[in-house]
Amino acid sequence: MIQPSRSLRFTFLGIGFLFLYIPIISLIVYSFNESQLVTVWTAFSFKWYRALVHDDELINAAWLSIRIAVFTACASVVIGTWAGYVLARMGRFRGFTLYAGMINAPLVIPEVIQGISLLLLFVEMAKVFGWPAGRGLFTIWIGHVMLCISYVAIIVESRVRELNPSLEEAALDLGATPLSVFFAITLPLISQALVAGWLLSFTLSIDDLVLSAFLSGPGSTTLPLVVFSRVRLGLNPEMNALATLFIAFVTVGVIGANYVMQRNERKRLTNVL
Repeated sequence: MIQPSRSLRFTFLGIGFLFLYIPIISLIVYSFNESQLVTVWTAFSFKWYRALVHDDELINAAWLSIRIAVFTACASVVIGTWAGYVLARMGRFRGFTLYAGMINAPLVIPEVIQGISLLLLFVEMAKVFGWPAGRGLFTIWIGHVMLCISYVAIIVESRVRELNPSLEEAALDLGATPLSVFFAITLPLISQALVAGWLLSFTLSIDDLVLSAFLSGPGSTTLPLVVFSRVRLGLNPEMNALATLFIAFVTVGVIGANYVMQRNERKRLTNVL
């Protein structure tokens, strides 16, 4: 079998990276453009960052989206970890197929269907029980958790299946309870999967538009809804500034998370050796 040359591989790799990152780089560059036209460069300026600071609607929407994303990521990791652990360790119990299908369903069901279903559920619950009284942060949070649990469960399941079960069995033989084994041995070993699941859930939540559109109410407009409503009226350089800040925030977060995971992995390998 003929293998492609080293230069050819690097060429295609470079083309792929350029295709992915040139739009992001151009967005960052034009966020410092003084002109109101997003595609015409005039001069370097922080004009749109200053405008962004005084845009109360965007700031409030961003703060709401960040709060929902943090709550969603934390809840999804807690519930999804248990769900993934059950899939990986509990074997094929009665109802396993139904359980696995329910965990994986949000991955294949379109978000529009999920949003309509949850909206109808909340409307009927409000009629029967008087709760929830209105749609807002709580209802959006429930929808996002329902979506993100599946992703966390799959990540945790794949990581748990890679673990050597003899470590847990040894602790059980020494008298530890299953719950103690889970918190003292299993959780530290799958910590990287938990961090990855948390970051993925945070990203999915803060970026979600469809579920938020169905489950939001007056006074609970998330950032994607505000951006989408403004972009439909025309591109605004202020959106470039906002996107640049989010790119910087995500980049710092990913680098920090990778550093922590690599440091913990080095410590674990050192202790093993």
